[in-house]
Amino acid sequence: MKRILTGLKPTGDITLGNYIGAIKPMVERQNDYDSYLFVADLHALTIYQDPEELKSRIKKFIAMYLACGIDPKKNTIYIQSENEFIPAMSFLLECTTTYGEASRMIQFKEKSKANANFSVGLLTYPILMAADILYCDADLVPVGIDQKQHVELARNIAERFNHKYGNTFVLPEPLINEKTMKIFDLKNPTKKMSKSEENPAGVISLFDDIEVIKNKIMKATTDSLNHVAYDIEKQPGITNLINIVYALTNQSIEDIVSSFASKGYGEFKTYVAETVASFIQDIQTKYKQIIASKELDDILNKGKETSIKLAQEKYKLMKERMGLGR
Repeated sequence: MKRILTGLKPTGDITLGNYIGAIKPMVERQNDYDSYLFVADLHALTIYQDPEELKSRIKKFIAMYLACGIDPKKNTIYIQSENEFIPAMSFLLECTTTYGEASRMIQFKEKSKANANFSVGLLTYPILMAADILYCDADLVPVGIDQKQHVELARNIAERFNHKYGNTFVLPEPLINEKTMKIFDLKNPTKKMSKSEENPAGVISLFDDIEVIKNKIMKATTDSLNHVAYDIEKQPGITNLINIVYALTNQSIEDIVSSFASKGYGEFKTYVAETVASFIQDIQTKYKQIIASKELDDILNKGKETSIKLAQEKYKLMKERMGLGR
């Protein structure tokens, strides 16, 4: 069975867009792979994080993923910073990576332009990401098209290390699901719904109060046509709401449109609001049970033990092959 690795950065918020675009596909494929899921809390430190907020988010995010259907019996779940061999591996990999490779990363170029006083961690975190992938010999890494470059860098680093020091790493491949549905901002339906978006009115958080969720949907941007139709060009707001219902129910897009063909936007939005609210309320009920239980620590302790064992073995092998130690 192939191994698949997914990282979860504990910044911003977990949105409905994250659920539909990333979490739901994870739940659907967890039977088909040896699945690893980790909280990439070290990656969050490339910019300042309030320590208390960061610590709170780490467990909250894992609990929410579990509430969304991630099965701890089918996934190895752990916190990145609790495995000290991964950053140790990262330094060894940095020593086989050129400055040119690191500085060409798109996110580094964009973020370093926006802030001239960027941290060195912003430059080197893609190599830490490579260590995350390579320590456990992940075959596949699910990423969006904008993250594909990071997996390609990990593959290049692994290939070079294998050539210099002997076969040490599995060469990872990006897993890009072209069919994954994108959910757009409720206020600006031409922009992807993002957990870092400054206008919270356009973003549905899985942690939002249920009445707040309903209110956001009722105030979603639509158009003046007042006719429910699936048309991304002329009616992006309505099309976005149709896609949300489609992703959360067993209905086809054709059936959704047909059901509201002779009805106004108010009635359609009410239906979408009730559908989304009911779905998220069920998730939140499960979340509250998980976050208040001892189960979460048991799951993270087990994942920590598994990940440390693998990383320690890989780190020891790397040191031997690079000539380190006595």
